Amino acid sequence: MRTLRFSLRRPSSLLLLLLVLLAGALPRSSVSQPQAARYRVEHVATREQRSAIAATGAAIDAVGAGWVDITATAAEVQRIGALGFTISQPPRPQDYPYIDPGYHTYDQMVAEIRAVQAAHPAIVQLFSIGRSYEGRELWAAKISDHVQIDEDQPEALFVGHYHAREHLTVEMMLYILHMLADEYDAPGSEQVTALVDSREIYLVFDLNPDGGAYDMNCEEPEGQQCNNPAYSYQFWRKNRQPNEDGTIGIDLNRNHSYRWGGAGSSSYTNSETYHGPAPASAPEIQAMQSFINSRKVDGVQQIAVALSFHTYGELVLWPYGYTYEDVPEDMRPDDHAVLEAMGRAMAQLNGYYPEQASDLYLISGGFDDWAYGVHGIFAYTFEMYGGAYGFYPPSSLIGQTTSINRAAVLYLLEHADCPYAAIGATASHCTNGRINPPQRVWLPLVAD
Repeated sequence: MRTLRFSLRRPSSLLLLLLVLLAGALPRSSVSQPQAARYRVEHVATREQRSAIAATGAAIDAVGAGWVDITATAAEVQRIGALGFTISQPPRPQDYPYIDPGYHTYDQMVAEIRAVQAAHPAIVQLFSIGRSYEGRELWAAKISDHVQIDEDQPEALFVGHYHAREHLTVEMMLYILHMLADEYDAPGSEQVTALVDSREIYLVFDLNPDGGAYDMNCEEPEGQQCNNPAYSYQFWRKNRQPNEDGTIGIDLNRNHSYRWGGAGSSSYTNSETYHGPAPASAPEIQAMQSFINSRKVDGVQQIAVALSFHTYGELVLWPYGYTYEDVPEDMRPDDHAVLEAMGRAMAQLNGYYPEQASDLYLISGGFDDWAYGVHGIFAYTFEMYGGAYGFYPPSSLIGQTTSINRAAVLYLLEHADCPYAAIGATASHCTNGRINPPQRVWLPLVAD
């Protein structure tokens, strides 16, 4: 392993703060996009240190005991080195990440969801929430017993593929689709049937189809390189939207409108965590936010719970990511108790590690913060399996790594009617099996 040693001493808190502030004051990139590479940063033990690393613009890929793996440009590596950390090359994945034909391409995913709708037209309805930058449909499905009717029922939302290289999340969305559709009204599937009968469930399968296609070396819809073992993945993270200076891509999970542009996102256009020139400037995020906004009926948001899937790290995360405070002024104490209780319960079911998002490191403009901060949705992120394979576990593990979340997904759906049941507060917060309209004590920082 080749090691780049900038300092043998661990950085002080004062030095971290000073250098992070200086880094944030540097001008944005105005040159062509440099190549990002993967590194391991040693002697990292606290959320403050991880946040300082994220503040340089590097993307934190995985967190271990005393280290983090990152994807970063050479300039970001220099900034991290200036903070006093030791940087090395990360361990090589067990299998070099050649494109695995067992993963769905975008076109294969579309064909599969259409086949499921054709097989179950009474409970599955496909629609698009919008188009990606390159014009691909952002396909979604509604699953319910009277799927053509907008019933007065609790709603739940699941989202996959914010980040291009996280292809396992698309497989997770397909797993949920098949679980709900194929098991509906089947012998022994009473729980699934009851949930479909009493909920309206939305699945957004692939929020970043352009980045995913590029990562598979098949950016063009007719590309012949898709799933070709002769080609390797690109380790691409962002969407494929050009920036004004010739660089490419916005980090979709830093582009949401709540607390946009704060800690853990970057103003450098070539950064892996570039937040974009303005809130919701990526068409994919415009579409996502517009869809959720549209589920506000008569002033009440119908979506009660939401879950976005990422890789990797095997974590259950909940809001907020923008602050270390457990209960800041824009969160009700009971809501924090619910978020933590449900998060820990789901982690017991899938074996992941539960924590508030900012305990990992600070981020701003993320989906969970926006969904809760603007709409009061109890929103979570699952960081799925990566193990020794990182972003690209072999397709032989898809079944195992998706089905492990089955019980947690069902738990979240069970609590869509009254999340406050998780803290024993049904009587005070829910009426007739639904959440009472929230009496907010704060105003969202960004109005939609």
